[in-house]
Amino acid sequence: MKMLLALAALLLPGGLLAQQPVPQDAVPITIGTTYYLDYAEGDERRINIYVPSGYAESADAYPVLYLIDGGLDQDFLHVVGTTALNALWGRSQPVIVVGIQTDDRRAELIGDKGNAEERKLFPTAGDAATFRAFIRNKVKPLVEANYRTSGEDAVMGESLAGLFIAETWLIEPGLFDKYAAIDPSLWWHDVALGKSAAAVVKDGRRRGPILLSFSNEGPMTEKGTRLVAEAAGDKACLLPRDDLTHATAYHVLTPQALQFLFPTGAEFDAEWGFTVDCAG
Repeated sequence: MKMLLALAALLLPGGLLAQQPVPQDAVPITIGTTYYLDYAEGDERRINIYVPSGYAESADAYPVLYLIDGGLDQDFLHVVGTTALNALWGRSQPVIVVGIQTDDRRAELIGDKGNAEERKLFPTAGDAATFRAFIRNKVKPLVEANYRTSGEDAVMGESLAGLFIAETWLIEPGLFDKYAAIDPSLWWHDVALGKSAAAVVKDGRRRGPILLSFSNEGPMTEKGTRLVAEAAGDKACLLPRDDLTHATAYHVLTPQALQFLFPTGAEFDAEWGFTVDCAG
């Protein structure tokens, strides 16, 4: 108690900490750049872009990670930090991160309106095609016109964003080179997307590698994820992690997902734990 009272005295007006001047040479920390793009009339979306360390000092081109749910109050900062740490260790390549903000996630990330109960509970769901067109027609051209990109890209996201990514891999596979769907909400509409996957991949279109994972969220999520992985065949890296929860899976698996998407070819000591343990 005495320690708390002493600290409070320091913080009160006239206390030691209150008297400390603000350094005149203080500067803000800059993580990246925010752009605003029209999504629909009267609806702007933030696109947050991070460039890796050394970008400004070099003429190198970099691969691009498109991050769904990439708002500053969403997954942008956590993923940017992980890309930087991975690159520092040589675990994955340094990348440009393009965080794409979502607002109404059910409208933007779900491709159909769902079953009767879901339609009642989530009436805005089912407009993922518009969000996909926004990425194709506005976000990617912005990035390619303003940044030194290597021509290699990938997309990553979790939960409903994972559902969107799995659907994109199936119906517009050429939009990205590689895909990572962490704990995708493939339970939606009675696992409809997973059930359709085997038939969809018979269309003959080229599909890049896809990482899929599921946690302990329940049998429908697991079933849908396994169905998409089975349809993907040797293009899939399946990470069954029922030791994780929906709340913990993304933070735990992001380093592995980045290593899968942007490998460096480096060999690591086993004790480092830098592995991507795809199910067979």
